[in-house]
Amino acid sequence: MAAKRSGAPSKRSLRTRPQPVLEPTGEPPLSRERIVATAVELLDAQGLDGLTMRGLAERLGSGVMSLYWHVDNKEDVFDLALDSVLEYRGPPQMAESQDWRADIVHMLEDWRASMLRHSWSASLLPRRALGSNILSRLELLSKTLSKAGVADTDLNVAIWSLWNYVMGATITRASFDLSDDDMAAAQQRLTGERYTTIERSRLLLDNDWDGAFRKGLDFLLDGLAPR
Repeated sequence: MAAKRSGAPSKRSLRTRPQPVLEPTGEPPLSRERIVATAVELLDAQGLDGLTMRGLAERLGSGVMSLYWHVDNKEDVFDLALDSVLEYRGPPQMAESQDWRADIVHMLEDWRASMLRHSWSASLLPRRALGSNILSRLELLSKTLSKAGVADTDLNVAIWSLWNYVMGATITRASFDLSDDDMAAAQQRLTGERYTTIERSRLLLDNDWDGAFRKGLDFLLDGLAPR
């Protein structure tokens, strides 16, 4: 796990001071949960560069220093916001399920959908300490693969292969934002003798992102299925 980052007064030093008396503002009481929920809203609206402690405090109707009673610094807010959007509850019948493929498809489609709803998360995840929710996802994924018969010697390779697939598919989908006209123009540039195969498959016109993700996942799971 990554070490805690510096850049703001620590809670320890702050909590040696008398807690200030806050004037009523009409806002709900400040809490870690409210800070994280508001940070997610801010990140959804303005992206990673739009999150500052001052901007977050203003959105909460609070003073900046009051935030540090609940979070360490901006890096801590990033970690908490990221982990909050990656929570996975799973379908109700999952504990008794005997269909390991369906369980993994549900896990990974939910993971991808969560990151697409919060497009900043896909680029943030590889750079953060892993929080409890993503670790729980990885534990559940590992347990499901293990129960399906994937050998312990192959388990890490299987996990990282699926991780890389989800991350790559999500980042590509989030960043590949061409209009229909742009896609048609790109496809038109493929005419000739140099790109005959991708022209024939109409690669640059294919925008069935969900279908491609599911079919590609099936290819991966075929390779992981016990023989």
